[in-house]
Amino acid sequence: MPVPRHIANPPFNIVRSSHIALGVTDIGRSRAFYEETLGLHVEEATPHTVYLRGMEERQHHSLVLVQSEVPVAHSLGFRAGGEEDLDRAEQWCRANGLKHAFDERAYQGRTLEIIDPWGLPIEIVGHMEKRENLLQRYGLYKGVHPQRLDHFNVFAPDVQGSLDFYAGIGFRLTEYAEEDGPGGRIAAGWMHRKGNVHDLAFTNGRGPRLHHLAYWVPNALNVLHLCDVMASTGYLKNMERGPGRHGISNAFFLYVRCPDGHRTEIYTSDYQTMDPDHEPLRWSLRDPRRQTLWGHPAPRSWFEEGSPLAGVVEREATFQAQVLVAD
Repeated sequence: MPVPRHIANPPFNIVRSSHIALGVTDIGRSRAFYEETLGLHVEEATPHTVYLRGMEERQHHSLVLVQSEVPVAHSLGFRAGGEEDLDRAEQWCRANGLKHAFDERAYQGRTLEIIDPWGLPIEIVGHMEKRENLLQRYGLYKGVHPQRLDHFNVFAPDVQGSLDFYAGIGFRLTEYAEEDGPGGRIAAGWMHRKGNVHDLAFTNGRGPRLHHLAYWVPNALNVLHLCDVMASTGYLKNMERGPGRHGISNAFFLYVRCPDGHRTEIYTSDYQTMDPDHEPLRWSLRDPRRQTLWGHPAPRSWFEEGSPLAGVVEREATFQAQVLVAD
């Protein structure tokens, strides 16, 4: 299938992935997992909401936990170049018939909420309140030493359509997995704005649903340390996949599930994609190295389970991708 063409001058400027809110059924239990085990810094908390961030993030939050009846994910948050980009985005949505609205959000001010053509909710902010730089406050480091939110991955019912749509607002394709043979269809794609492998990725499947959010950490030893921490503090079964190294993105990874089942990838060792002539890398859908460079296939849960998005009507995928699954 066609690889989307990069647009050098998009209609508005998205800088990077920025933040997300997760609905959780026990706010205290979830806070303990994300703060004490993963090591995110709690910036602010109420009885029903907890705001967290990574150690190098200077914005108020990148993850919000919200007390909910059922586990859900909310809009995927992105940072725009500034307030003027929010106005340009609003004009573009109106011109293209996309459902959208402005809202005022705590700590992030004017927020543009957009529903993409497949029902995926995203939100764009022009700024967020600033907080103290904790990067060198090493006495505060816990867990896996998470530095910053890196990306989102979503189950998409129409991967090709999603890639084309987000390429149209400036996202660039870095790597993709495709069926072999004439007319092979793209089953997954990785797209970026900030100059590494991805800010937003799409995986073929029923959706839209959140597959995972990812935090970047300093090195692979942090990932191995988290394995020891989780294995010795009651979270052994919450380690779903890894540690390992992806062929796609070259990332050293670990996938963990929180007490409500939301999936977080712990992620390091990817690469830069800033050059304007950077060509996307193609992977055969049947190549086991794309999942894990060492050849180990992912478990079935990784292909089938994800977090529902609040208020979103899910659709079946346009085709069934034939992927390698661990027994």
